[in-house]
Amino acid sequence: MGRVVASAPGKCILFGEHAVVYGQPAVAVAIEQRMIVEISTEDEISEWKLDGKEFDGSKHPHVQALRDRMWPKSVGATPLSVKIHGDIPAASGLGSSAALSVAACAALRAARGRWIRKNGDFSVPEDWAEGYHSSIEDTNSYADSENIRDSARRSGQNGVGHLHIFGQDSIDVEECSIVGHSIEAVAQGGRASPMDATTCAYGGIILLSDKLEPGVDWTGTRNLSTPNGDVSWEIHSVSAKSPDDLFLVIGHTGDYSSTAQQVKYVAELLEKDPLRMKEIEAIGHVARRGVDALLKGDYTAVGHAMKENQVLLSLLGVSSEKLDRLVEAANPSSLGAKLTGAGGGGCMIALTRNPKETSEAIELAGGRTWISKFNNKGLTLDAISDLPIWFPPGN
Repeated sequence: MGRVVASAPGKCILFGEHAVVYGQPAVAVAIEQRMIVEISTEDEISEWKLDGKEFDGSKHPHVQALRDRMWPKSVGATPLSVKIHGDIPAASGLGSSAALSVAACAALRAARGRWIRKNGDFSVPEDWAEGYHSSIEDTNSYADSENIRDSARRSGQNGVGHLHIFGQDSIDVEECSIVGHSIEAVAQGGRASPMDATTCAYGGIILLSDKLEPGVDWTGTRNLSTPNGDVSWEIHSVSAKSPDDLFLVIGHTGDYSSTAQQVKYVAELLEKDPLRMKEIEAIGHVARRGVDALLKGDYTAVGHAMKENQVLLSLLGVSSEKLDRLVEAANPSSLGAKLTGAGGGGCMIALTRNPKETSEAIELAGGRTWISKFNNKGLTLDAISDLPIWFPPGN
């Protein structure tokens, strides 16, 4: 029986949520909590199974979008049994759907492998006969549903596969990030930023901006046509010192929120009153100050930027009474606290050197807590056997 297990971390946004959808800078950090995806073959199944039940794509749009891109039944892909588990709560602003998408993309790529063109090198994306990468211009993971089946195949001689690889050698973090973002865009009505998918794929600390930022490592560009026009983001990795005594305490309100609905709410707010865009721009200014503080290792200033960001998000209308209560409870024992993610419910985070005290304060205010170290590893392939599961056509 073929089997692959892959996992990816969740994320917290330190600064910039919602504003990042409109090209403003934002910073996210990978957390310890992870989503784990296991795929395998089973005897005598004719359709996909998800957690032991018959798969219904209408109820699981992220998995359906992944299937369309990575495992199309129309070209002979075999049915799979998919199991998903982990310790990232859903609909809470912690990137659970992006972590799922990134981990599942890696699992499916390892299971099907990748075709390489003649005399090609599997580590060089330009030599792939099919796949997605920011350096490849003739494939498109953002293609509409009618054209998605062939969107990974390169054109002309570039698309003629001579060598097939699978397992770890076939996985590329950039590809998983791109596919994860395209799936988030499908699920969020075309307005998703690449923040979640990029952080869940790469781990560490990720900066998105509308321009190249100084002092950080640039990793690539993302372009997306949204209902509000074309948006471009530059993706950077932030190399910041992470002291051993620095933690993130995550507090869950117990309320669940839809990212798509919150993103739509902000879009409608800005359409109704374009002057509210100044609040979006102010969030961007705070994010840049936060990045500068990270690079200097000044975590007191990082916490102050988080507090400023929370004020602006509240003014924008995406916080909630419970989120505000948990943030207020955390502030006395932390460097800074704010909601994380889309808001309206879900989670807040506190940057602290006193994780036990901060956690207890949040729980006394009615929240459920998790503690995470600051700055964690990204996507990993955790187990493989009997690959490839499906041998796709090469020519």
